[in-house]
Amino acid sequence: MGVASLVLGIISLVCGLFLTGFQWIGAIVGLVGIILGAVGKKNPENKGIATAGMVCSIIGFILCIILYVACVACISGLAAAGSSR
Repeated sequence: MGVASLVLGIISLVCGLFLTGFQWIGAIVGLVGIILGAVGKKNPENKGIATAGMVCSIIGFILCIILYVACVACISGLAAAGSSR
């Protein structure tokens, strides 16, 4: 579970930073990574990897949500400015 959480956290970060328009995928993947990290922390052998995965997933999830809201606001602002002419 810890390794899966780490992989999903990295994917979430990549979707948030580099794939414009796919932030919603990164948010979903980040949320799943957070859940898997929480479950993975129960195993003492993989506690460190699960913690790292959880941190990456949380950062990726928050980043994706912020960038998604910014993109929606930008597009709606451009649409409002274009319709008022």
